[in-house]
Amino acid sequence: MNEESHKILIVDDLPKNIQVVANTLQPAGYNISFAQNGENALDLCYKHDFDLILLDIMMPGMDGIEVCRRLKSDPQFKNLPIIFLTAKNDIESITQAFEAGGVDYVSKPFKGAELSARVKTHLTLKKQKETLQQLNATKDKFFSIIAHDLKSPFTGLLGFAELLIEESDTAKPEELKQYYQLLYKSAKQGFDLLSSLLEWSQTQSSSIKFSPDTYNLCDIIQENINLLSNIIHDKKIRVKCNIDKKLKVNADANMLKTIIRNLISNALKFTNPGGEIQLNATSDLNYTQIEVRDNGIGMDEKTMNKLFRLDENSSRKGTNNETGTGLGLIICKEFIQQHNGEIWVESEMGKGSSFFFSLPKLT
Repeated sequence: MNEESHKILIVDDLPKNIQVVANTLQPAGYNISFAQNGENALDLCYKHDFDLILLDIMMPGMDGIEVCRRLKSDPQFKNLPIIFLTAKNDIESITQAFEAGGVDYVSKPFKGAELSARVKTHLTLKKQKETLQQLNATKDKFFSIIAHDLKSPFTGLLGFAELLIEESDTAKPEELKQYYQLLYKSAKQGFDLLSSLLEWSQTQSSSIKFSPDTYNLCDIIQENINLLSNIIHDKKIRVKCNIDKKLKVNADANMLKTIIRNLISNALKFTNPGGEIQLNATSDLNYTQIEVRDNGIGMDEKTMNKLFRLDENSSRKGTNNETGTGLGLIICKEFIQQHNGEIWVESEMGKGSSFFFSLPKLT
């Protein structure tokens, strides 16, 4: 654990007490702040991200119990450990402290080794809890995308297979060939989606191998346009690639394909039938910047702020009532971060959206 990164707030109305606690904890490398009253403590908590609070009970004005209650009534502080450090050691005070949301109670005068051990323990527990919550969110999202997005290609497979069974005796060879092609595309879509999911699950366990090389960007884009041709045809959307056919990028091929496929799929979902999607790219000595732009329904700022976040539900229905889980953009962000690149969005309601991402050039 990197203790130097942990920020601890000491709240006590007596400067001498603050100094004693600070002297006890500073050898461990913690970043120490202090407040001498409840109001100041609350103000600091809203301005800084503390990892733990050491809180006295007896203070003029707002006491420590009330400070703790107010913090714990705000969801943003639900995981913030508060240790009461006070001279009050009666049962009633201890009970009130834990009922208010405290995680521990240390009586003054305290032993330095004991206080240090309890602080370290609760910082460790906080980190473990946050990791567990992230893992649970990842798991829930993973199962959600499997349950929903894999259903779409299999629905296509079953539908085309049923057509073949019903019309195999009467259909013309040209019609049968078309069914075979549609059947193949649906199977390919399902396979590629499953591959992406497996790739994403591997990134969560850090087991995926990052293998960058030099590739022709237009070839990768065209491959994904072909893969999505059914949706493009059904919604009668024009997809234009305005990128120099000779432009090459340094990237992991599988990750880049997944990024491009997800961004084009997202644009298709939120573009009205008959609309247009354009792919553009610019390049300088350090970066290649790629844009996927649509003239669809766009987004407001609140929706944009939820994108790329696993803990927020950013899924919306598309222009043909398409549904999704929002995992595609999260996969894009994670894969782009693997490249040390960035992804961002610009959008306006009713006018469309532009998703940008950058890929650093290898040196």
